[in-house]
Amino acid sequence: MKSRLVASVVLSAVVLTGATGCTFITPQASTIAYSASDGVNVGDSSGPVAIRNAMIIADESGELGNLVAAFINPTDEDLVVSVELPGLDPVEIDVPAGATVSLGADEEPLLLDSAESDEDLTFAPGSTVKVFFQSGDGTGAAVNVPVLDGALPYYSDLVPQPVEEEIVLDDEVTVPTETPVPTETPHDSGSEEH
Repeated sequence: MKSRLVASVVLSAVVLTGATGCTFITPQASTIAYSASDGVNVGDSSGPVAIRNAMIIADESGELGNLVAAFINPTDEDLVVSVELPGLDPVEIDVPAGATVSLGADEEPLLLDSAESDEDLTFAPGSTVKVFFQSGDGTGAAVNVPVLDGALPYYSDLVPQPVEEEIVLDDEVTVPTETPVPTETPHDSGSEEH
C-alpha cells in the first residue's frame, strides 16, 4: 500500500513538472517587444530620437506615399532625423529638445514620390519599404516600414493627393511688343537746302 502511495506521488510530480516545466525554458510572449499598432517602432541604434509607429499611407497607384510617424526627442538639445528611402534624396526632420514631432497628426506627413526615385520604388499597400533613420550620434537603422492604404477611416485623410499645378492668369495681360525702330525720312533731292 505504501509503495502505491509513493508511486502515485512520484507520478503526480512527473505529470505536474511535465505540464508546467516548459514555462521555465520557453520565453514568455509578454516579454517580447513588438509594435502594438499598424506601424513599426525603430530601435535605439537609429539615434537618440525615438521613432514610433512609422508607416506609409499610399494612394491607389502606388506612386505616392505619405510617411507618418512620431519623432520623440528626450534630450535637451535640438536634433535632426535623417530619413532615406531607396533612390530618393535624404530628408531631414527637425525635432526640438524635449519635444515630439508627429507627422500626420501635429505636422503634415512627409510626401514621398516614387517617380523621383532612380531605383525600382513603389508604395504598394500590403508591402514594406526599407527606410533608413538616423539621428544624433547614432549609427542609424534600416527598418521595413509597412505600406497601408486609406481603407480604414482613420487613415483615409492621410492618403496623398497628387499636386495640381496652378496656372495663375493676371487680370491684365500685357503682350510684349517690339520697340519701333526709327526709320530714316527719305530725302528729297529737290528740297535740299544748300
